[in-house]
Amino acid sequence: MNEYINLDNDNIDSEHICCAIGDPKHQAGVDKKKEWIKSKLKDGHIFRKLNARGKIFIEYEPIETAWAPVIGKNYMYIYCLWVAGSFKGKGIGRELLEYAINDAKNKKMDGICTVVTTKKKPFLGEKKFFEHFGFKIVDQIGEYELLALQFNTSSPPNFSKNAHSMQIDSKDFTIYYANECPYVEYEVNELSDYAKNNNIKLNFIKIDSLEKAKNAPCFMNNWANFYKGKFISSTILNANALQKLLK
Repeated sequence: MNEYINLDNDNIDSEHICCAIGDPKHQAGVDKKKEWIKSKLKDGHIFRKLNARGKIFIEYEPIETAWAPVIGKNYMYIYCLWVAGSFKGKGIGRELLEYAINDAKNKKMDGICTVVTTKKKPFLGEKKFFEHFGFKIVDQIGEYELLALQFNTSSPPNFSKNAHSMQIDSKDFTIYYANECPYVEYEVNELSDYAKNNNIKLNFIKIDSLEKAKNAPCFMNNWANFYKGKFISSTILNANALQKLLK
């Protein structure tokens, strides 16, 4: 029988958070991610992981306080469901999702939702997996689809109006980011140094409040790239990737 751990104020400092496990260069990002989780626990934020050394977890919270440009009432929002490496194919993803679904039902929620893409991308779930549990498309922005499992006939959630715009006023390369992901801190520093050393105009806009998250100008959980005023991807970039994009 699989053993799981929910992070709380008593264990979060001693437990790993899966994503950047065993990579010292991301320690600053891990610390910031943990601080972010601590600040969100009062909102009903759940980070549940397998009690093992690996990237196996689900992370979710009520949609009203979720740091994503998704609007709704009395739904749970899943940020991430990740089962990696040798842990795949053992029913762990099913157990994690069923836990979240049952948690939402026990808390008298009207449903639970998440974002997937029509093309597989990092940090976003697989559409077919969620559809197997009855999730259906309730809104869409290009290749980003909001899926919801509704428990009753209540109104489904939707992407915010700003998220549908997928554009900003600045023509410079602009990156929106948040410490929801432990990888971003290292890459922000790397890209800042690269831009400075190569005389490249690069703007960073940090999502550091619920208001900013709900009003982001595109779909994003933790990172979004804009160039010449238009959204180009949600891929976390390093210096080499940025160089290729600019060319």
